[in-house]
Parts: sequence; structure tokens; C-alpha cells
Amino acid sequence: MKIETHNINDIKVAEITSDNIIINSVQDGLDLLGNLYYQDFDKLIIYEKNITPDFFDLKNGIAGEILQKFSNYRVRLAIVGDFSKYSSKSVKGFIYESNKGRHINFVASQTEAIEILSGK
Repeated sequence: MKIETHNINDIKVAEITSDNIIINSVQDGLDLLGNLYYQDFDKLIIYEKNITPDFFDLKNGIAGEILQKFSNYRVRLAIVGDFSKYSSKSVKGFIYESNKGRHINFVASQTEAIEILSGK
């Protein structure tokens, strides 16, 4: 796992990259949140490919638990990926509702993630 820091207008954004899945469970999400929070990051970019596909099966609650912690700690999160492959109405609705807010956003590119997280 690599953490790249982006400084945009005095805003510090962590971009997480890896060739492997980083978040396999709720605990993995909490560990990542804690690790970055204590490194003074309150904005995070992670890629869909680094999150277990189970995250997008809303019935198991993984997404809800992880994203609730990000919201509780006021850490903004942008998840970058191609979400068109998820045909479930509940997943599409979840992504749509998340994108209406400011804490959790599902975006198509790293550029879009940086723009959202930097307040542009």
C-alpha cells in the first residue's frame, strides 16, 4: 500500500494505491481510517479495486459500517471506480444518495476526486 499526499490550497488529501485489496472487512476499513486520521489526513481517495466486492453487497452491512465511521470522524472519502457494473437498484441508490452529500463520494476519476475533496 502506498499513500500519496496531495496538497491543494492548503488541503491535505491522501491517495491510497495498491495492487491488492486493502479493505476486506469492516476492521480493515477502521484500521485504514485510524492510520490516516492520526497522520492528520481528513480527506482520502481510495480505488474501488482496492475494496472487497462484498462492500457493494449492501445486505451484509460492510459498506454502511465503514462509511458511518468515516462520517463520525468527519473524514471525507472519495471512492474512484467504474460503478456502472453494479446493476442493483439499492447500490445505485446508495451511490446516488452518497454523492448528494459531502462526506462520501463515488467518482469516475482521480481528478474528479481531488476536485471534490478540495472544495472546487
